[in-house]
Parts: sequence; structure tokens; C-alpha cells
Amino acid sequence: MGGGGKIPFRYAGTPRKSGPPAGGWYAQPGNWRANTAVMGAFVVGIAAIAFSISADREHRDKMPEPGRFFPSRYWSREIREHEKQQAAQNPQ
Repeated sequence: MGGGGKIPFRYAGTPRKSGPPAGGWYAQPGNWRANTAVMGAFVVGIAAIAFSISADREHRDKMPEPGRFFPSRYWSREIREHEKQQAAQNPQ
């Protein structure tokens, strides 16, 4: 039930000069956590930049109805400006 041992260095029938892939068969460098954290931060940073550019370029022909749940209401500059204008015109 354990799946057997590790794969031997050389398979039967492989050329004598064939070696393991880069890093070995079971490579797990000591700094894998730091590498993963750096790449995770990089991916999150790229996603944040893409989100910011997308939100800045967003254009609405029809504004959402007041009081209705609309997620992009929180990050769309155009919708926020429209709602500020509506609030200034209709003081309650």
C-alpha cells in the first residue's frame, strides 16, 4: 500500500550515460520555502498590477442601480465618481 521505494538511479534499458534530471530524482532544496514565498509574492504582485490596470480602464455605459449589490462599485473609479455626483445632487 505504500507504493514501493524510490525510483532507482538508472532504469533498466536506459543508456549508460543518461543521468537524473536537473536537481536529481527527488530534489528538494533547503531553501524551497523561501523560493516559494518569493514566487508567490511575485505572482500576487503581477496580479495586483493587472487588476489595477483593468480597474482603471473599466468603462460603464449603464451605471448600477442605487442600493443594489455591485462588486465593482468598490474599485471602479467611474462608478464611484457617478455615485458622488448622485449624492451631491440628492442630499438626504
